Formats: sequence, C-alpha cells, structure tokens
Amino acid sequence: MLRVGPLSASTTESMGTEYQRIVRRRILILSVLPIVLFVTVIVGTFIGTTGPIGPGIRTATGEIQRISFEDAVDAILHGHGNWPFDYHAIFWTQRIPRVLLAVLVGASLACAGTAMQAVFRNPMADPFIVGVSSGASVGAVAATLSGLAAFAVVGTFLTPLLAFCTALLTVFVVYRLGTVKGKVYVDTLLLSGVAMAAFLGAIVSSLIYFARQEFHRVIFWLLGSLSMQSWTADAILALTVGVGVLVIFLYSRDLNALLLGEETAHNLGTDPEALKTIMLIVAAVMTSAAVAFTGVIGFIGLIIPHMMRIVVGADHRVLVPASTLAGAIFLVWADAIARTVISPNTLPVGIVTAMCGGPFFLYLLRRSRVEGEK
Repeated sequence: MLRVGPLSASTTESMGTEYQRIVRRRILILSVLPIVLFVTVIVGTFIGTTGPIGPGIRTATGEIQRISFEDAVDAILHGHGNWPFDYHAIFWTQRIPRVLLAVLVGASLACAGTAMQAVFRNPMADPFIVGVSSGASVGAVAATLSGLAAFAVVGTFLTPLLAFCTALLTVFVVYRLGTVKGKVYVDTLLLSGVAMAAFLGAIVSSLIYFARQEFHRVIFWLLGSLSMQSWTADAILALTVGVGVLVIFLYSRDLNALLLGEETAHNLGTDPEALKTIMLIVAAVMTSAAVAFTGVIGFIGLIIPHMMRIVVGADHRVLVPASTLAGAIFLVWADAIARTVISPNTLPVGIVTAMCGGPFFLYLLRRSRVEGEK
C-alpha cells in the first residue's frame, strides 16, 4: 500500500510563497485596470477627426486643422473657446456618449462571455453562442427596412427595442430546445444555437435581398457600430450592465465549482441547473441590450475572458471584474481606431474587433487541438 508522507517544511513554504505571489499579482492587476480604463476614457475622448488627437480636417488651402488640447478642455468644461466649430456640442453629444457606450458595451460582452464560457466549460464559447446576434439582427433589419424606424420619437428606439425583444425570444427558444425535464444540456443548447443562428441568418439575408438598394441602411448595424450613441442609451446600458455584472460576480464561487463538473459542483452545495439557467438569462439580457444599440460586435466575449484567464487565472472572483474592465478598455481603443483609420469616414467597429478576434480564435482552435493530442 502506497503511503504518502506529510509535506516537508520547505515544500510548504514554497507553496505559500507561490500563493502569495499569485495573490499580489491579482491585486496589482485589479488595481491597475481601473486606472488604465480611466486613462483610456480620457484619451479616447480626445481622439477624433477634429482632434486634438487625430488626423485633423484639411481646409481649402490644404492646411490641417485640429483643435488644441487647451481648447478641447475648455470646450468640455466651459463650452467656449477660440475655434470655428461648436466643439462643446461635438464632445457632449457625440464624443463622450460614444466613449461611454464603448465602455459599457465592451464590459457587457466581456462579462457575459466569461459567464458563458463557465457554463459551457469551453474557452471558445461567447455571448452569441445561443443565437443572440442572429435574433437581434432579424428585429433590427425588419424595423429598419420596413420604415418603422423613421417615425419620430418612437422610431428612435424602435430598432433597438425590436432587436432586444427578438434576441431574447431567440434565447428563450434555444433554451427550451436545450432543456429536457428541467435539466439544461449544454451540448444540445450549443447545437440549437447554431441551428437557430443559421435559420435566422437566412431570414436576414432574405430581407436584405428583397430590400435591394436599401440594404445600406442596415449594413452599419450588421457590422457593428457605435453611431447610435446617446445619453439615453448609456443610461439604459449602465443599469443593465451594472446589475448583470453584480449578479455574475455574486455567483463567482458557484462558477468556480461548476468548472470542476456538475457532480462535483452539486457535492459542493451548488445547484448546477439553477446556476446555468441564471447565467444564461443574465448573459442573454446583457448581450441583447448591448447588441440592440450597437449591432453585432463580435469576438470581445471570446478573446477578452480567455486573455484575462491566462493573466489572472480561472478564479471567477478575480476573472469577472478583470474581464469586465479589460473588455471596456479594448472596445474604447477599437472604436478609436475605427473613427480615425479612414478619416473623415468611420469604419464599423465590428470590423476592427473581428480582425483582432479572428486570428485569436484560430489560435484557440489550434491550441485546443494540440493539447488534446498530448
């Protein structure tokens, strides 16, 4: 019979030192990320075609014109200064709401992606895996191409409202298909999401085809854009994201247990079925709210949680806030690139995130395959 003796004093000491090192690193990262986010928001507010950070505007004489940092700060704080345009309105009705929208959407998608990867126990899962994006696309495209979105007051929020409702309806259908006698089967849920996404994608393609020349009215929404920025959208998302992140964080210990397997989680006092249902609902609401205002911005919920998991580990008590902050930072910078790379035009931010996320997704596929062969 094999006997395992007690750990030596040196081994115990080295393990304690390693644990302290990990804790210090996590505290450092969680302390630095809010500072980086704050700096990112400030810098992102100053980035734009008219500057002070950006390509500037070329005048008729060929001179590059941009606002100075001093005038920009004066425009934001006081609403007056020495410049030819109303920069106060540009900052407070466009630039600042857009940067805040990027913060909220990035945080929402990254946090929801963290929860979905825990539920599916797969680092390649993302918030759109249960058909949220396809469902939202149907509602948004239908509202836009039907002309209903052109109605005053109601039309302003009709497109995001229909997108939100159809996204939640899609998630509900996928959830019902993946649930048998109160038990959520994640493999069936995944396959149902893929099938539903293909079906709804065909509907969207059909609507665009029959719309003919009107398809350009929805192209920015389908590619992901922050052009619908407004203080109202920021307020709605702030409430949704705040509640969603709080709920997911409160269940972080249960998510840690779920990673060990459903049977182990049950033995540790966690109800796996209730947990999966709650996480699916919260992640779906957060993702639907984000997609309703910005369209389909992919890969944030995939790459950010995985990157943060490499840095801080798989403990969701640390991973959830770290991913939330990192997602916000990432999308602000992605949108800054989208606003300036082809200035004075704006590139859909979904293209920028896809160009970053596509290669990373292929890396995940390759890495999972290599590890599976070991």
